[in-house]
Amino acid sequence: MTATTVSFTQMQHGSKEDYLLLQQLEDEYCKGLSDRLLAALRALEHTLSGYQVSRLEHSLQSATRAHVAGESEELIVAALLHDIGDELAPHSHSELAAAVLRPYVSEKTYWLIKYHGVFQMYYYAHHVGGDRNARDRFRGHPWFDDAVRFCEEYDQNCFDPTYVSKPLEFFEPMLRTVFSRTPFSLGQLVE
Repeated sequence: MTATTVSFTQMQHGSKEDYLLLQQLEDEYCKGLSDRLLAALRALEHTLSGYQVSRLEHSLQSATRAHVAGESEELIVAALLHDIGDELAPHSHSELAAAVLRPYVSEKTYWLIKYHGVFQMYYYAHHVGGDRNARDRFRGHPWFDDAVRFCEEYDQNCFDPTYVSKPLEFFEPMLRTVFSRTPFSLGQLVE
């Protein structure tokens, strides 16, 4: 009979068989990541009130605008997921979204999403006592202008109740393609 749980109570006591079992179970679990991300996007329909559109609609507008502009599938999916962290990490949502994307996207896309919250502050921070120019600390970075453009074209303008965005189902195949890529290993992700 095959074990369904590991034999250890401390990781240091795990055997090769324990870790092979865990790897097998994790591989199976990871196959459902796209489904969990789609569910998390759907849940954005009923969060963060005050805007004229839901967080889901904001995400769909962002992805639709990126699609219409002819952006890569990777950037379209990143635009779709850029605010996925709002629910669990409202003060660091950009970093959470970037962490979800990181094993599956380029370093550039990861960086754009990780710092989009800082770049987005340009549009509102001065109204609430913040520094609208906080993004300037990244001036000179090779992707600075790309982050400015991402926020200008695919974020700050995506709160329009009259904009006709594509439905989530339109983006599902793209999301599944990006998240079916072979992810980077943990060792590759250490900064």
